[in-house]
Amino acid sequence: MNSQKEIRNIKIKNQLELWLFCAIIGAVAGGLVWALLKIMAVGMNLIWEWIPEHFAFPYYTIAVCVIGAFLIGVFRKIYGDYPEEMETVMAKVKTEKHYDYKNMLVMMIAAVLPLLIGSSVGPEAGLTGIIVGMCYWAGDNLKFARQHAKEYSQIGVAASLSVLFHAPLFGLFEVEENTLEENNSEQTVVPAGISSKIFIYGIAIAAATGIYAGLSAVFGSGLSGFPSFEAVEIGKMDYALILLYIIAGCVLAVFYEKTHQITKKTAKKVPAVLREVLAGICLGICGMLIPAVMFSGEEQMGVLMKEYSQYLPLALIGVAFLKVLLTNICIQFGLKGGHFFPVIFAGVCMGYGVGMLICGNAESHLVFASAIVTAALLGGTMKKPLAVTMLLFLCYPVKLFVWIFVAAAAGSKCLSLFDKRKVENKNSVE
Repeated sequence: MNSQKEIRNIKIKNQLELWLFCAIIGAVAGGLVWALLKIMAVGMNLIWEWIPEHFAFPYYTIAVCVIGAFLIGVFRKIYGDYPEEMETVMAKVKTEKHYDYKNMLVMMIAAVLPLLIGSSVGPEAGLTGIIVGMCYWAGDNLKFARQHAKEYSQIGVAASLSVLFHAPLFGLFEVEENTLEENNSEQTVVPAGISSKIFIYGIAIAAATGIYAGLSAVFGSGLSGFPSFEAVEIGKMDYALILLYIIAGCVLAVFYEKTHQITKKTAKKVPAVLREVLAGICLGICGMLIPAVMFSGEEQMGVLMKEYSQYLPLALIGVAFLKVLLTNICIQFGLKGGHFFPVIFAGVCMGYGVGMLICGNAESHLVFASAIVTAALLGGTMKKPLAVTMLLFLCYPVKLFVWIFVAAAAGSKCLSLFDKRKVENKNSVE
């Protein structure tokens, strides 16, 4: 009887420790997201607003991008290839069962520098490596966390992504869809039931959101994130055009995949530092001519939502393709970061452009068009329809949930078939 009571007490203690540690992970993740965004906001305001207002420099945009890219290239040559993309980080966790955290300060600096000079990337890549590294540090130094550092790193990534994108369920589905194919027989600290998983992740996400909101209230927030579209009425014309919008999103997704492969192969042939400088030149020239293609895309999307009627439809479609190309150039040539933010902006530009070509400037049609195009594009690039749907809750009304999921699933399937056919053609050539 006593032994059963002791076992029950141990289980309760372990459960409480699990909940507490998940809350701590979430709190740290929320604090890191706030700190990164605050540093970015202060640095970008200094570089792109205060200095140009007080000093006049010719070709300032190009100068900042090229000089910044040179410094990033030197930094990466000395300290290593940071920040690593989120997929790379999670793949190392899966294969190596560990992630090196010794260069934590280097990872933090490397995550911020490209964002400060206006690189067409998002901050999620740098955050992922930092959060995962901290979880493995805890696993190596804290007895309770030692056996479950992998699971805790997944929880930390989910919490940081949810806070970063202001989409509470996105982090959960992004991480969970990554782990569906893993061996279910592995021992895990996270309970197997979906309701238990949601509860565990929910603790971390709630703690992260609370810390982020508290710091923002006291010290001010950093970047505001993507704006949200207002509710729209879906008409018969929208239903009739949904296939066309999905095709437009898939075309942009194929362009993303192609340019990703080309820039990756090309970058390997260019020596370090020169590689980053070339990316800086491309970024600076494009940014001077078309400022909307710089940075991650949140503020630019807000401007687009208010001023879309001032742009030609073909110009918006061109910006969408240029944004995708520039994002891949920045990532592969060393001005590294995540692709979620810029890809969303590209999808919205594409949706507005295609919608304006067909339906004119009616806002309700354009919101629906941008939602479907963006969902198909993200579905094709991420291959995770549920995560895409949760992510786009960030921008679009809940009533579009079903259509966003359908478009994301169609984009994922389309690109999977494209990838399969590409592999078959390569094998047949060999």
